[in-house]
Amino acid sequence: MDAAAFLEDLKSKVHPEAIAGHDTVFHFDITGDTPAQKTIQIADGKLEVFDGLVGEAKCTVKANGETLLKLATGKENPMMAFMMGKIKISNPGEMMKYAKIFGMM
Repeated sequence: MDAAAFLEDLKSKVHPEAIAGHDTVFHFDITGDTPAQKTIQIADGKLEVFDGLVGEAKCTVKANGETLLKLATGKENPMMAFMMGKIKISNPGEMMKYAKIFGMM
């Protein structure tokens, strides 16, 4: 599984009750061996994943695909990855609200 596939799988992994009442847009700019750009939109209790950078993001995340997968599987400490520049997050507060929901903490 690559990072783009992990993000696509969020549609089936995130429970609607976990996102009820939430409204946000994330842009993921994945670099490395399998580069991709994905948008995650949460609105009306529904999570959707789009190819490309769609709409205006409340948070943009840029990282190597390998690093994103390590974060998702608990093999990389999110705070250390952020502090070491392995992952760039435009709005850390927004990411913190959703990191658990996305399975990245």
